[in-house]
Amino acid sequence: MEINVSTVIWVLVSATLVYFMQAGFALCEAGLTRAKNTGNILMKNMMDFCIGTPCFWLVGFGLMFHGTGALIGGFDPLIKGAYTAENSVVPQTIPLWCYVIFQTVFCATAATIVSGSMAERTNFKAYCLYSAAISLLVYPIEGHWVWGGGWLSSLGFHDFAGSACVHMVGGLIACLGAKMLGPRIGKYDKDGKARAIPGHNLTACALGVFVLWFCWFGFNGGSTVAMDGPRAAETASLAFMNTNLAAAVATTTTMIFTWIRYGKPDVSMTMNGALAGLVAITAGCDCVSPVGAFFIGLVAGGLVVLSVEFFDNVAKIDDPVGAVSVHMANGVWGTLAVGLFSNGADGVGVGLFYGGGLHQFLVQLLGFSSIAVYVLVAMFIVFSIIDKFVGLRVPAEVEIDGLDIHEHGLASAYSGFAISDVSANMLDVNENTDLGESDYEKATPAQKQAAVKTTIPADWDTGMYKVTIICRLSSFDALKKALNDEGVTGMTMTQVSGCGIQKGSTERYRGTIVDSTLLPKVKVEVVIAKIPVDRLVETVKKTLYTGHIGDGKIFVTRVAKVVKVRTGEEDYAALQDVE
Repeated sequence: MEINVSTVIWVLVSATLVYFMQAGFALCEAGLTRAKNTGNILMKNMMDFCIGTPCFWLVGFGLMFHGTGALIGGFDPLIKGAYTAENSVVPQTIPLWCYVIFQTVFCATAATIVSGSMAERTNFKAYCLYSAAISLLVYPIEGHWVWGGGWLSSLGFHDFAGSACVHMVGGLIACLGAKMLGPRIGKYDKDGKARAIPGHNLTACALGVFVLWFCWFGFNGGSTVAMDGPRAAETASLAFMNTNLAAAVATTTTMIFTWIRYGKPDVSMTMNGALAGLVAITAGCDCVSPVGAFFIGLVAGGLVVLSVEFFDNVAKIDDPVGAVSVHMANGVWGTLAVGLFSNGADGVGVGLFYGGGLHQFLVQLLGFSSIAVYVLVAMFIVFSIIDKFVGLRVPAEVEIDGLDIHEHGLASAYSGFAISDVSANMLDVNENTDLGESDYEKATPAQKQAAVKTTIPADWDTGMYKVTIICRLSSFDALKKALNDEGVTGMTMTQVSGCGIQKGSTERYRGTIVDSTLLPKVKVEVVIAKIPVDRLVETVKKTLYTGHIGDGKIFVTRVAKVVKVRTGEEDYAALQDVE
C-alpha cells in the first residue's frame, strides 16, 4: 500500500470540517427551540457524537466495511482486521485510521439530525440509548449497502456524500421518533389546529446555518476521499461549486416563496431553505452540472416550505426545527434527482433529462425505498424497547418547566440574562384596530375612550394621586416631554410587554400563525399633588392618541401616604421637590 500524503491531508481536513457540523447543528437546534431547553439541546448534540464514536469503533465500522457481502460487512470489534483491496472498499492510498475517522464523523451526523425533531420532550436517557443504537447497528448496515460494497452499490445506486445514507436516514428516524413521542404540550389547540412555538434565538440559528454551510464543503468535497491527481481535483471542485450554488438558489427560493405565501419573508424557514439545498445536492454533487444543481436547489427551496406545512398541519408531527423537512424530504429529493440530472460523470448512470431513460431513476427509487423500510423497522423496534423500559417522553411537568432544570439541574442556560417566551400567553387572532379617526380634535368621545382608556375613581378627595400610564414604546419620548411641560419632573418608567383587546400582533412563524405576540410597552408612573389630575389626564390622552386600539391606558389611584426617606417629610411636603 502506497500512502498518498495529499489525499491524507485532504481527507483529514474534510473530516475536521464534518466534525464541526456538530456545532452548527447544536446552534440551529438551540436557536429554534425554547430557552428553557437550551442546555438539554447542547448536551444531546455533544453526547450523540461522544457516544457514537466508540460505538462505531467497537462494532459499526466493521459492519459497514469489513467485507463486501450483499447485506452486511463483518464483525470486527475494535477494528483489528485487515482491510485490503480484496476484502473491502476501504481506499488503499490512505491509512486505515484516516478512513475510520472520516466515516465516524459521517455516522455522527446521521445521529445528531434526530435530536432536533424530538426536542423539548425527550427523556435524556432514552436519547443516549437510541443514539448508541444508530451508530452501532442501524447506520452501519444501510451504509454498507451503499458505500461498503453491498447490494445497492452493485446495482449502480449513487449517493456521493449521503443525501440518502446520512440525511434521509437521520430525517426518517427523526420523523418516526417525533410521531411516537407526540407533539409538545401546547402545539395543537383543542380543534387540532397547529400553534406556533417560536424559537428563542434566531441569531444562534443563523450562525449555525453559516457553520453548516461552511462545513458542507468538507462533507461533499471531501467525499472524493482522494486528492491524488487532476481527476480528483476536478471532482472536488465541481462538488464545491454545486454545493454552494444549490444552497444559494434554495435559500433565495425559500425567501421568495414564503414572501409570496405569507406576505413577509420568513426568517427561520429561509434558514431551513439553505440546509434543504445543501441536503438535496449532496447525493449528486459530483455528477450533475451547475445547471442541474440550480434546479435541484430550486425545487429544494419550495419543497422544504410545503413539507413543513404538511407535517405541521396535516400529519400533525411536531418538528420544532424542521429536520424532517430538511433532511428526510430533501434527502429523498436529492437521491431521486441523481436519476434526473446525472450527466454520467465518474461512471454514474445517465439521468432521464440527459437521455439516459428511467433506469438510473428507478435504481435511485429502489435504493431510498429499501433504506427507508429497513430504517423504519429497525428504529421502531429500538424506540419501542426504549419506551417500554426507560420511557421516550418526559412527564408533563418536566416538559412544562423545561428539561434543563429537571434533566440537568440547570436553572438556566442564560444565567444573568432575561429571556422572554412570546408563546407563553397565546390568545386569539387580531381584531381590526382602526377606529376610523386619527385626529384627536376631530375624534368623538367614544373614539377617544376606545383608543386611550382611563380609569378614575368615582369619589375624589383633594390630595395626592398616582397616575399610571401604559403606552407604546414608540410614544414614550412624546409622553415624557408632555409630562415635563405640565410640570411633572419625577417619574418612574418600566419597559413591559403586554396586549389588550387588540390581542397583540398576529404574524406567521414557519407558516403557522403566532396566536399572540406580547407587544413592547412602557409603564410610566407619576405621583402628583398640586397639578390638576383632569388636566394631566387630558394632556396624556392628547399626546398618546392615534385613533387605534392600543394607544394606551391611564389609571388614577388615590395615594394614602408618601414619605421622603432622606428628610422624613410626609405627604404634600414630600412631593414638592419632584413637581
